[in-house]
This record gives sequence, structure tokens and C-alpha cells, in this order.
Amino acid sequence: MRAALLRSYGDPLDVTDVSVPTPDPDGAVVAVEACGICRSDWHAWKGHGEWADDQVPLDSVLGHEPAGRVVAVGDEVETFAEGDRVVVPFDLGCGACGRCTAGHGNVCRDGHALGFESSAPGAFAERVAVPHAAFNLQRLPDSVGFVAAASMGCRFATAFHALSNRAAVEAGEWVAVHGCGGVGLSAVQVARSRGAEVVAVDVADEPLAMAADLGAHTVDASEADPVDEVEDLTDGGADVSLDALGRAETARNSVRCLRELGRHVQVGLTTDAERGQVSLPTDWMTRWEVDWLGARGCPPSRYGDLLDAVAGGALDPGALVTREVSLAELPERLAAMDEYGTVGVEVLVL
Repeated sequence: MRAALLRSYGDPLDVTDVSVPTPDPDGAVVAVEACGICRSDWHAWKGHGEWADDQVPLDSVLGHEPAGRVVAVGDEVETFAEGDRVVVPFDLGCGACGRCTAGHGNVCRDGHALGFESSAPGAFAERVAVPHAAFNLQRLPDSVGFVAAASMGCRFATAFHALSNRAAVEAGEWVAVHGCGGVGLSAVQVARSRGAEVVAVDVADEPLAMAADLGAHTVDASEADPVDEVEDLTDGGADVSLDALGRAETARNSVRCLRELGRHVQVGLTTDAERGQVSLPTDWMTRWEVDWLGARGCPPSRYGDLLDAVAGGALDPGALVTREVSLAELPERLAAMDEYGTVGVEVLVL
């Protein structure tokens, strides 16, 4: 089968032939119909994460936002069969530990990160193996297409988990979103669906225009101080603020634009400029009892709420898709993220 391999950090992915995977006894193999192209793939391609012992090994197959059809199941799998339409969370839990059974499979210590480690080859490929299928595979409603489902896999699911489960955004609250890439725009849509007012911050016209179309107030941080602007628009500061970019400046701006008792959610991963470390106004955070929350992916056991919202029309991840990409085009589109040369969500279609 054809797949895109990471041969050396920062060089074009190698689109080549690799062996077809077979399922574990409790696993499945999915024929990939579509897979989102995420900034986390860019981080992996660039070799980031060494500072957190999280650097993706060379010769890995990247890609962690797949949707497709089951083509094989292991002998122990009873809940899925060949032909089932599914979406695959990238945080793959073991399904048996205390974290998984309590609904926190995305932080399972015995889990796998799809497309980020050698034990879980990714979905920039015609087939992808999924361990612990009964726990991790999510049945895709007939009304949700594969491209829309792939756009949901990491960025939209992470935004949903960040705002729904971690920050518990309520109707009438103000949410600030710093960075209007795929996860930032997803956060705008999720927050609006929960009845919140949203301020979207970026430095580029196209992402801000998309955020405005989704119902957000917008701030161009290249022309004004985003902290001051958010405080003015919200009459005192946001209740919840999310850093969707992962730069030191955006993380600090996200914290400082909060009102008292505000909740900051960190979603964006840092680059080699920060190497996983960002200095924060901790005395100010303590004085105003500001919470700092992390969010990564979405627990497999909580995907049902997200899929129900999409199937019911409350959320529309497909609206963020701006481009469909072939496997041959994939290396160039990943490299375009170097200079933020992509808008919205681009999806690999096989």
C-alpha cells in the first residue's frame, strides 16, 4: 500500500510502498478514506518534541485524523465488522485501566498516539491499524461524510474537549481564542454552539474573516494589543481563553486577557523557540485565582457527544475544510505550514 513516511526532519515526506497492516486480536484495520493534515503533523515533521521526550521517530508514518471503513478485525472483536464506517481518535487508550474506565482514555499511560510513535503507525496511508478497537473506534453516523469526519479527528475534537469538558463553557460566557488555525476556528464554532460570545485573535486577514463568518468578534493582533482589545470587548476580560497556537506570546496574552476566576486552556504545542517552556504572570494568576488547564485530543468514551452534535447539525466541522489534498500533494502542503501558508483545515483524500 502507499504511505507517506518521515525519513528526515524537515525534508519532504517519502510517499512510497509499505506493508499492509494486519489487525491485533482485539484490533482492526481501517481503509482510510480521508485524513486531516494537522499542525501537530507539522510539529512531528519538523522534529519538535525532543524537550518533552516526545519526538516522533524517523521512518514513521504520520497522520492522526483518519476516517474510513473497517476492512479487517481481530478474532476478539465483536462490536465492529468489515464495512463499518468509523472515525479514529488519535489518543488511543488501552480501554482497561482506571483512566480509561473513568472516561479519560486520552491520558492512558498504556495508550498510543496514532501517527506519533512506532507502535502506532499513522494514517497518511491507504490502511491504518487501530488497537483495542472496541474502545477506540467510533461509529460514524451515516449523515457525516468522511472528509468532515477527518477534519474532526484532532483539532475539532480537541477544541470540543477543551471547551466542553475541561473549561465547561456555559451560555453567556465570553471566550477568547488566540490563533485562528484549524483548532482555533474549531474552538470558535464549539464555543458559539454552547451559547458563548467569542473574540477571535489572529494577525492574518483570511483566518479572521473565517472566524467572523462563524460568529466571532475579531481582533487583529498586528494592529492592536489583544489583551486590551479583549478586555474592552468583554467589559473586563474573558471568562475562558484558549491558546490555539503555542507561542509564548499567545499563551501569555491568553492568560492576561482573563477576568477574575477565569480559565485558560492550553491547546497549542510549543515550537523549538519555546522548547516546552513559557514564563507566566504567576503572581497575577494567583491574585485573581485564574485556572490553567491543558487539553489534548478527546477521550474516546466522550466522542459520542461530539458525533451527536455533528449529526444533529449543532456543529459542522466540514465547514472549516478549505482544500482536499492527494497523497502526492501532501509533502508540499505540510511544508506550507512553515509560514502559516494554510487556511482552515486541509484534508488528505484517498
